[in-house]
Amino acid sequence: MKYLCWVSFVNRLKQRWNVEKAWMVWVILLVFALTGFTVMYLKKFVKPYLGEEWWVDMVYYIVILPVYNLLLLMYGFLFGQFKYFWAFEQRFFKRMFGKSK
Repeated sequence: MKYLCWVSFVNRLKQRWNVEKAWMVWVILLVFALTGFTVMYLKKFVKPYLGEEWWVDMVYYIVILPVYNLLLLMYGFLFGQFKYFWAFEQRFFKRMFGKSK
């Protein structure tokens, strides 16, 4: 029964993300996971030099956004899914900075 739940989950993501194969879903999830862990890992080294004030966290999160996007594209390229992540970035920035109707 659990196997059927995973298959259903992967099939729904396949349709939503418009990818052809189930393994592509797993690669995309891996790329998102690696990007998130890399950002967390970078914070561990950067944060001690910046200080403990609240505004430092705000600045860090604003600065890390472009870094996250570049890492996402880099990992996407390394795992052969650059096309998907390039389209993802374009949709992201269109929503963020696009013209309102």
